[in-house]
Amino acid sequence: MTTEIDWDALRAAAAEMAGRAYAPYSSFAVGAAALVDDGRVVTGCNVENAAYGVTLCAECGLVSSLIAGGGGRLVAFTCVGGPERRLTTPCGRCRQLLWEHGGPDLLVETPEGVLTMDRMLPQAFGPDQLP
Repeated sequence: MTTEIDWDALRAAAAEMAGRAYAPYSSFAVGAAALVDDGRVVTGCNVENAAYGVTLCAECGLVSSLIAGGGGRLVAFTCVGGPERRLTTPCGRCRQLLWEHGGPDLLVETPEGVLTMDRMLPQAFGPDQLP
């Protein structure tokens, strides 16, 4: 895919999703958006739970949307959070999730610029390590 990445549009989609987040405990609403290799944009938001361990990160919703919509590979990803909708980076668990569905070349917008997933999760564990 040789599509130009419209980071502004992805960020706007992530910000819209943050507005839909369910974050009554932390008040830290998070929205995520990603471009898929077929041109679709998938989104997700965090969904908190009183039993904190079962809270769903925005990236979980995004990947669920990806799979429910027919699958594909993530090409570019961004995430915003908090009341100011600032760029934020995925937690470690979500980096692993993004690796699975985007691989080492997935472009991730961060507060320090756009980085590839292999920079975000060096020496990642993935399907290639399984027998």
